[in-house]
Amino acid sequence: MISTPSGASEPEFDAPFVFTADGHKSLYFTLDQLQSRMCSEHPTQLDVDYTRTMMGFLLLDSQPARIAMIGLGGGSLLKFCHRHLPQAQLTAIEINPHVIALRHEFQVPDDERIRIICADGADFVRALPEEGAERYDVLLVDGFDGQGQSASLCSQRFYDDCLRALCPGGVLVANLHHDHPDHGVYTGRLRLAFDGNVLEVPSKEKSNSILFARKNQRLCIDELRQSRALEHVDPEMRAQLQQEFSRIGWDIRHAG
Repeated sequence: MISTPSGASEPEFDAPFVFTADGHKSLYFTLDQLQSRMCSEHPTQLDVDYTRTMMGFLLLDSQPARIAMIGLGGGSLLKFCHRHLPQAQLTAIEINPHVIALRHEFQVPDDERIRIICADGADFVRALPEEGAERYDVLLVDGFDGQGQSASLCSQRFYDDCLRALCPGGVLVANLHHDHPDHGVYTGRLRLAFDGNVLEVPSKEKSNSILFARKNQRLCIDELRQSRALEHVDPEMRAQLQQEFSRIGWDIRHAG
């Protein structure tokens, strides 16, 4: 299901383009800014290293019931979660309608478990009611545009709103540029919002930094290292994530 909030304006957005080569389909805004990549023969496979790192939330919650994702891109995380977490209801918030229009290019399924909302991710979490059922077990933040990392998704207000959007013990996963000049500022804001319950993992290729934050519950490195999240999953999922999860357990460090 795709929806746009009533009364939403229609500002101009950069139109991405799709590039196909060597059995892969990639989404770009400019040729030096890869947004998403899909193996055409295995469309639900996580083809970019940092997306496998972001799935590390399973080490903290192996069976989330409600997952929200800010930033759709080519739908890599959405497709993977849809395939391998059949119990989860999935919501993707994407500000750019041109990106949403390309979802079938990247084989994003139309399914009753998937809701795609055309909206600003910061506005979405801010507008959630103070009380009620619309809280999430996991919130994945991967919002980039033609200008790079979105400042509205790195503000103190945004991280405070993300905390409120989570269930008790819920997990926020944020993808940041490791070499961004304000990286330390952003991680500091996240630590402030989540009372220091934050762990940082550089992606394997070191260009991205993935931050895990948990609501009202201490994050423990040993908990991640001893997690048995992959013991009862399907072989395809285990094959994709086992090596990365082992790396996370030994590469992890406190943010800030």
